[in-house]
Amino acid sequence: MSTLSDLLAENTGLSGEAADHLQSVVAEWQLLADLSFSDFLLWVPVSESVQPDGGDFVCVAQARPTTAPTAHPEDVVGSRFTVDEHPQLDRAMREVKISREEDPHWYRDLPMRREAIPVTFGKQVIAVLSRETNLASPRVPSPLEIAYLGSAADLCQMIADGTFPADGTLTDVHTSPRVGDGLIRLDQSGTVVFASPNGLSAYHRMGYESDLVGVRLAPLTRSLIRDPFDATEVSHRIIDALDGKPGSRTEADSRRGAVVLFRALPLRPAGQPAGALVLVRDVTEVKRRDRALLSKDATIREIHHRVKNNLQTVAALLRLQSRRTASDEARLALGESVRRVSSIAMVHEALSMSVDERVDLDQLLDNVLPMVGEVATAEAQVTLSRTGTFGVVVAEIATPLVMVVAELVQNAVGHAFPGGRPGKVQISAERSARWLDIVISDDGQGLPQGFSLERADGLGLQIVRTLIESELRGSLSLRPGRAAEGGGRRGTEAALRIPLSRRL
Repeated sequence: MSTLSDLLAENTGLSGEAADHLQSVVAEWQLLADLSFSDFLLWVPVSESVQPDGGDFVCVAQARPTTAPTAHPEDVVGSRFTVDEHPQLDRAMREVKISREEDPHWYRDLPMRREAIPVTFGKQVIAVLSRETNLASPRVPSPLEIAYLGSAADLCQMIADGTFPADGTLTDVHTSPRVGDGLIRLDQSGTVVFASPNGLSAYHRMGYESDLVGVRLAPLTRSLIRDPFDATEVSHRIIDALDGKPGSRTEADSRRGAVVLFRALPLRPAGQPAGALVLVRDVTEVKRRDRALLSKDATIREIHHRVKNNLQTVAALLRLQSRRTASDEARLALGESVRRVSSIAMVHEALSMSVDERVDLDQLLDNVLPMVGEVATAEAQVTLSRTGTFGVVVAEIATPLVMVVAELVQNAVGHAFPGGRPGKVQISAERSARWLDIVISDDGQGLPQGFSLERADGLGLQIVRTLIESELRGSLSLRPGRAAEGGGRRGTEAALRIPLSRRL
């Protein structure tokens, strides 16, 4: 089955940042589905490059509620609707507001109510959420349902405003409490106006025996938590949510030994403060199993740390051997080996500090490239610069990609500027939902006459070709610099394209 990244890459021209925002929406929308008692479908307009005539919307993701019967027992992902078939989608995009159908819509003998919610990112609507409620089973309004639907309405309006999900909340949303675990609604003053049965039970296990409604939640929670620092942290998260600041998951031990997860969400529909939601979950029993998983993660990180130390030892031995070698050619080869081993060691160092086997390439390359420059520019005045964003990649491609970029930069610095003359090498990156495009350009002497990448016998280019073909499944081309095409200064560009759609 195609993933969200694949479908966005195949049907849209969205930027990498816009695609990341849709990933954040999908990460959060189980909360919306459960609060709404509704299915949620994510629709994007098909780009003109895919559908020249335009007008079609394609469903790229789907969520079903755990609190009510689904309106779509079948899989809808990949389906296409025209504007005539679902006019609310187009209307929500054009008017940048939630669009509701006046009459129920019948779908496969099921009556449903449909609403279209524009997904705003950077003051632009990039997609539409369709909230579809199964009306076949009549529901009797209860305090729980009224509180859930009111909270869902506020969050949906914040999606249309572009304020939910907030930046930086994707990191722990998958392990955060859910609606069914326990939900508490606060008014603007921080007073509880509704607490679900599971939310009330979580506080009972923490040691509070009375009803929560009418109680100021932040000071109450602070008094129930054993560690004073954790108590201050949790209460501040609740207060921050009331002030409109997004919060992340927090875990704390109560005085009675219960372990509880908290997550506070601000409610600010149309920019107006409307209180906050606090999700809670009693994880006392689950915590025991988590300790085993945490131990495993720590072991993996320790392995990366030891591999890094061993590689640094190898690099030090190679460096020592280089100093005791009389041959200039051997010294140069050993120096390049030191650089390659050190680059791999830096990847393992980054992985040793990562909790999800992912690496921030921007930060890593900022550490690796100066090392390349120091080795390669001992006799030449070459300036290295980087533009664009590489982003975060999985460990699977971090090591080969760092090595490829380092080799191409080394190749440019070492061969583009004969005689030690000064020059510039620039590394630029552009990332979309599907591709990571990297261009390494220089203003040097250009490619030799009759140069062919396939017939190049240099070790660096051989390493690059092997890694691109076997590990990265990408493509590489070496071409004259753009300035050279107009008869001006010479130069070379190395263009690298790496597929990301099935990696992240």
